Amino acid sequence: MMEQDLDDLLATARNHAPSPSGALLARILTDAEAEQDRWQPRAASRRRWTRFLPLVLGSVGATAGMATAALAGVWIGYAQPETLTTVTGALWADQRVDLLPTYDFVTE
Repeated sequence: MMEQDLDDLLATARNHAPSPSGALLARILTDAEAEQDRWQPRAASRRRWTRFLPLVLGSVGATAGMATAALAGVWIGYAQPETLTTVTGALWADQRVDLLPTYDFVTE
């Protein structure tokens, strides 16, 4: 019973939908034209990608930390301190690990 009453009410509302008056539509159109005249497109600016890097990574501190970690990784990989060689030697005592493989298969 309740569903039928609600369905009838909604059908009546659909059939008698209010329409805006001509004066209201004229005011909306006038306001829209005034706003359209005021709008000016912004000139495209050339921005460097490095300005957006801290925004992508979270903050300047995070960017500095990632840069420091990257430089430390390059330095450790290039310098190969004695303690690092000892640790890797203990981990891979019987195995040969070729971290920088050659590309002989290309020339064969």
